Amino acid sequence: MKTKIIYVLIICASVRTMAQEKEAPIKSVVKAVTDKFPTTRIIDVQYEQLGPANFDSKLFGDRFERGRIESHNRLKASVNVPFFASQSKRFVLTSSLRYKYETYEFGDIYNVNSAVPYTREKEEIHFFAAALSATYMSTLFHKPIIYNATATVDGNQDNVQRVKGFVTASIVLKRTASTTITIGALAMLDPSSIIPITPLFTYNHKFENSKWDIDFILPQRLLFRRELLENGRIGLGTELNPENFYLNLNNARLKGVYELNQLELKSGITYEYRFAPKIIGLFKAGVNNVLSTRVTERGERTSNYIYDQKEDAQGYFRIGISYNPF
Repeated sequence: MKTKIIYVLIICASVRTMAQEKEAPIKSVVKAVTDKFPTTRIIDVQYEQLGPANFDSKLFGDRFERGRIESHNRLKASVNVPFFASQSKRFVLTSSLRYKYETYEFGDIYNVNSAVPYTREKEEIHFFAAALSATYMSTLFHKPIIYNATATVDGNQDNVQRVKGFVTASIVLKRTASTTITIGALAMLDPSSIIPITPLFTYNHKFENSKWDIDFILPQRLLFRRELLENGRIGLGTELNPENFYLNLNNARLKGVYELNQLELKSGITYEYRFAPKIIGLFKAGVNNVLSTRVTERGERTSNYIYDQKEDAQGYFRIGISYNPF
């Protein structure tokens, strides 16, 4: 899920950039995409710490456990390599590798049938994903358009778990010196997808006589941004972030491979600073609201979940560093 969202954002940003710079589409596309999304840069490493939160859960629709997550953190690393471009510079192939290490530490947990608290050992999660993306840039009705097809393979430390794919098309509706609007659509090639076809929409506008601009990408984010200090940029707003990983379970009620999908809404501040021409630092902090946490059997639709969890809002911060030759 995470890899899918990343590539959707690449396509949206690419279309917007093509509209602004037609003479060198590949170079301008890569530059704009890596500027907006750190995880698309050649190398990116991020660490995220989330504050404690109480949770309440259901298993097979019945109340199951309530308790407290004392510590939750994530370490992510990604490598992205464009390895082929056509002579016309309008067709490009990109390969990506991603790794996530996620840990949970728990406080007291109560089962619905007992008033005696217990706890569980620290949980450590490993997640891997590899993707191959093909992008073609062209024009339609005299407007820039980008087509993309992406295949991903993901899994955990035990095995490769799933193969997924999707195709998209996005076109520029409006382009002026201050405003760019694009629309598009995404079609999932994944039987577990709840919505097989999703609309895409982006809106970018620089306010008149102001250093601020608004960057809206449906359904992922709404940010108000401006430059701060000579080599820095600050952003205020909210972002929708999906997270997922696989669980190998073997107990009386659950046996086999299951997939956890979590949807988080992060609101707060983002600051990026360029320490060197190709080295960029990142700091994010604010409030994290977990909108949904569900566990399904591997490959099943998220609506057919067997486990559902609710969490309190929590504070969070994220730091990162990336290498961006563009």
